[in-house]
Amino acid sequence: MEPAIEKLIGFVLILTRLSAFFLILPVFGWVTIPIRLKAAMAIIVSIFFSTVVTIGLNSTQVSFSQASLLISNEAIYGLALGLVARIIFSAVKVGGEMVEDQIGFRMSEVLDPLTGESSQSLSSLLEMIFILLFLSANGHHLFISIISKSYESFPVGSIPTIDILAGGIVNAGSAMLIAGLKLAAPILAAFLLLMVVLAILARIVPEMNILFISLPVRVGLGLFMVAVFIPFLSTFVSEFAELMNKLIPI
Repeated sequence: MEPAIEKLIGFVLILTRLSAFFLILPVFGWVTIPIRLKAAMAIIVSIFFSTVVTIGLNSTQVSFSQASLLISNEAIYGLALGLVARIIFSAVKVGGEMVEDQIGFRMSEVLDPLTGESSQSLSSLLEMIFILLFLSANGHHLFISIISKSYESFPVGSIPTIDILAGGIVNAGSAMLIAGLKLAAPILAAFLLLMVVLAILARIVPEMNILFISLPVRVGLGLFMVAVFIPFLSTFVSEFAELMNKLIPI
């Protein structure tokens, strides 16, 4: 094909992978970010990668059906990369929801301004704090690094391996649940100890209304433990980067 047409098709393929990746990626995929800004970021990053990435296309003429198939492959791979990153990123929110179940905040739902969906107040607060810590540590550079490594494993125009993509998504789901449980484990242990103390009090003082007493105690203990836990949330930023490098299908 003509060099100009080859470069144009290569740019479209790069833009497709990046757009699909940014569409579902945390932080960049928020509904609060204007669509024009998202499109501008995707185009600017695509222009950069089009100058440094080798286009793996043959010199023969590419038909419309072949171009459509190549674009579909790039979209699938970009969505898989973004989905893995989003699943791992949700570990903090999952851990916060586990704590909310113990405190009793599960029924209190608020509108998440980042995603536009209903969410719990405590888990949204922990997620926002983690996002600030993540961005302050230049975590957004990690996403650009992932895209750069993806072009080394799956060059533009190549067919991604479906079993590798599916395996990465499944492993990311398992890692998210484990990481969320690890984050919430100290607070869950404190609530387990509280339940033991309340059970002993119920035996020692039968006339005491344990249900009436346990509600404010659980809320107070939960908020206190969350306040103690927040400074240690920054340690998960490095763990998140390690999980991303390990589980991203590249």
